[in-house]
Amino acid sequence: MIDVLFISPGNSKASYQALSNKYSAIETPTWALLLAQSCRSIGYTCKILDVNAESLTLNETYERVLEFNPKIICFVVYGQNVNAGTTSMSGAIYLSEYLKEKNIKPNIIFVGSHVQALPIETLEKENSIDIILTNEGVYALRNLLKLDKFSTKDLKKIDGIGYRDNGKVVINNPEKIVPQDRMDVDLPGYAWDLLPFKSKPFDLYRSPMWHAEYHEEKRSPYAAIQTSLGCKFGCDFCMINLINRNDSEEVGVASNYSFMRYWSPEFIIKEFDKLFESGVETIRIVDEMFLLNPKYYLPLCELLKSRNKKDNIRLWAYSRVDTIKKPNILETVRAAGIKWLCLGIESGKKSIRLEISKGKFEDVDVETIIEKVHNSDIDVMANYIYGLPGDTKETIKETLELSKRICTSGWNTYASMALPGSNLYKTALEKNYELPNNYEGYAWLSYECLPLRNENLTSAEILKLRDDAFIEYHSYPPFLQRIKNKFGDVAVNNIVEMNKIRLKRKILGD
Repeated sequence: MIDVLFISPGNSKASYQALSNKYSAIETPTWALLLAQSCRSIGYTCKILDVNAESLTLNETYERVLEFNPKIICFVVYGQNVNAGTTSMSGAIYLSEYLKEKNIKPNIIFVGSHVQALPIETLEKENSIDIILTNEGVYALRNLLKLDKFSTKDLKKIDGIGYRDNGKVVINNPEKIVPQDRMDVDLPGYAWDLLPFKSKPFDLYRSPMWHAEYHEEKRSPYAAIQTSLGCKFGCDFCMINLINRNDSEEVGVASNYSFMRYWSPEFIIKEFDKLFESGVETIRIVDEMFLLNPKYYLPLCELLKSRNKKDNIRLWAYSRVDTIKKPNILETVRAAGIKWLCLGIESGKKSIRLEISKGKFEDVDVETIIEKVHNSDIDVMANYIYGLPGDTKETIKETLELSKRICTSGWNTYASMALPGSNLYKTALEKNYELPNNYEGYAWLSYECLPLRNENLTSAEILKLRDDAFIEYHSYPPFLQRIKNKFGDVAVNNIVEMNKIRLKRKILGD
């Protein structure tokens, strides 16, 4: 018998349609790894069951649960994209309902961005969930593991959870999150050794195609790692800060919990070393804002630089275009092996960028910044959002034209989505805008996808503009020439093949 089995259900294939067969990434389950290592550090026994990586059937998963015989089962429900926890709920609920039908004995606990955003609604709707954790869950989970039984009397004493008492949903007082001075102690790294593999460690995981320079053989082995948690910004479309939640409101709004915590560079480099020793050179730094606080990222980059003598490391990290204007940092970043920066440009219209970030998005010359990044031999995955408040067909066209001018090696555009936990979700409720009626509706690439309309455009108009722009950009001759010059003909051919896939969309009549 073990104390806790962490289940990573992953996104359902419906979230990616035909792209799931080859082009979607398979990410190492960051929070399952962090929670498992946290529990192990104080003596509890843990296992991780990565349903997505192993492509397990419902019955195969059930047989594994019986084999492990856990005291509790904890579903860790986040997405490969930090904003995509709601879309992962589809596969998670499908599995938890199956396990309940099989009359398993352990209590089922859920942690993840959706239950953090909507704890009451989730418990009212999903009978297969026994308990939810209302923030990151580190201390709440530890306290649950101390219980001999999960009686209502006992559960009332545990902060940071939600449950049912005779059918009535109860949300207890919030639990604290791991404070900055306890990060290296109470979140002491990753339980990498608990991950499944086929022939060698990390071979069941694969990077996005672009991160591997559009070459299939570079995608695996692959891993993802965080050096910080949270974000100091409060952008309307984002719900990443729900892990910091410290209240018990019915609907959580991430911008209310906007702050960051860091592992020390000396501590986190040891986790990178474990990956390098396992042969992993393609690594995603998951932090929402890696290039924000030089007190942490510059020492870490220097430590990574000493490991990158042969320039064999292939890392990517997130930033905003207005946080990388400091002089001389890009040389250090590139020497550390960070060959891609994922930049949230969001819109080609300054007024829209300022509005969604509550004025915290500094006015910068996007084209000049991108040129500096390219001149540092760093490629850019540029992120845009279509359909934000204030967007029109004309401003969306401006955004597409900007993306062509800066011509980055990676290009990604989302249709604006009212993700539970974001300010856009709260706005949609207030304005009575139509919201998806199932979890798949929040998945950007799914058939059921229903973006948030705005005051100028319908959901269908926004989605069509996004899908058409994706095809247009990835057919754009200067873009394909850039890829050929940088990564070769094989990379171009892989993009051409990917671009033949057409997503089917319910609201577009497909």
